[in-house]
Amino acid sequence: MVAPGALLAEGDYEAGFNVYHDGEKLYASMVGLADLRNGAVSVIPLRGCYLPQPGDVVIGKVVECISTAWMLDIRSPYQGVLFASEFLSKPLNPLREEARRFLDVGEMVIANVIAFDRTRNPSLSTKDHGLGKIQRGTVIDVDFTRVPRIIGKKGSMISMLKKESGAQIFVGQNGRVWISGKTRDDEAVVAEAIRKIEAEAHTNGLTDRIREFLLSNRR
Repeated sequence: MVAPGALLAEGDYEAGFNVYHDGEKLYASMVGLADLRNGAVSVIPLRGCYLPQPGDVVIGKVVECISTAWMLDIRSPYQGVLFASEFLSKPLNPLREEARRFLDVGEMVIANVIAFDRTRNPSLSTKDHGLGKIQRGTVIDVDFTRVPRIIGKKGSMISMLKKESGAQIFVGQNGRVWISGKTRDDEAVVAEAIRKIEAEAHTNGLTDRIREFLLSNRR
């Protein structure tokens, strides 16, 4: 955790969100969590809205269908743009086919942020393995600043959640979590466990408490 004016890095680094240069030194401009990713240093605010970065994998909700693309709510001031060429395996002919035939308003997708520079809406893609339309399961929203705690060091927390619950779980960088269990009740238990992680993120012994919670609620 860093405060405004804290020295974050010096040398060949890029200034990301909420970071400013003074010569070759980079400083925090707000209170938050320091983050180094792909050579860029950023500060993630403790509270606020998600700001996308290229390389982030997010869960978006379709809010508008246009001729050859979809606009997605990604829990950000910016809407994500998913062009048909980054979603479909074949070209979309808008004169013969409607985009909503393949992806309609209200549906969810897991997508990769492939471009964003604050001058236009971020571009998304589902071309990588494991991405695409969500067909089943439950999606919940959490504070995006709690994503690192839900994942855990080296993936320890998310691995434990999957092992003890038997559910598929994906955590988007924008604070949306997809849960797919054997039953809706199983998904509800995992969702409650994730809510507990979100609420108790800064407490000690959290992993053990969450494991005990899952074991005691196993059906």
